[in-house]
Amino acid sequence: MHLLEGSGKARGARFALVVSRYHDFVTDRLQAGALAALDEAEVLPDDVAVIKVPGAFEIPLAAQRAAETGQFDAVVCLGCLIRGGTPHFEYIASAVAQGITSAAAASGVPMAFGVLTTNSVEEALERAGSGSSNKGWEAARAAVEMATLIKKLGRRAAPGIHV
Repeated sequence: MHLLEGSGKARGARFALVVSRYHDFVTDRLQAGALAALDEAEVLPDDVAVIKVPGAFEIPLAAQRAAETGQFDAVVCLGCLIRGGTPHFEYIASAVAQGITSAAAASGVPMAFGVLTTNSVEEALERAGSGSSNKGWEAARAAVEMATLIKKLGRRAAPGIHV
């Protein structure tokens, strides 16, 4: 049996962070958490691009375009949706999740989902806290692992596994 998995270190890998400005009191914290995780993974600041978009709905297109440039090993998608009194929340949450999934599949570039979908501002702030409780940190860690895994899989020669 061969076990292939990503690494927690990604020196030399390049990452895009696509960050929604809507609810920036939360998304700025998600961004800080993601940057901290990338730093822990030995990713250099010059190897990170932060792309700001107006809201969560715009994340999938920007993420796909970033991936299509060929400049990034993974994309971290960060946003915040807070449930209101209308069905708008469900429509946007579903569209964003499906859009990010489609963009990753179409581009072949890993995309980490760090878009909060919460019932209240308090819940959003809890998920944008410090350390590993920060969902931006968590998404960036997933992006690091997937970027390094995809790199290993890309080096794999058929029919045997040579990593």
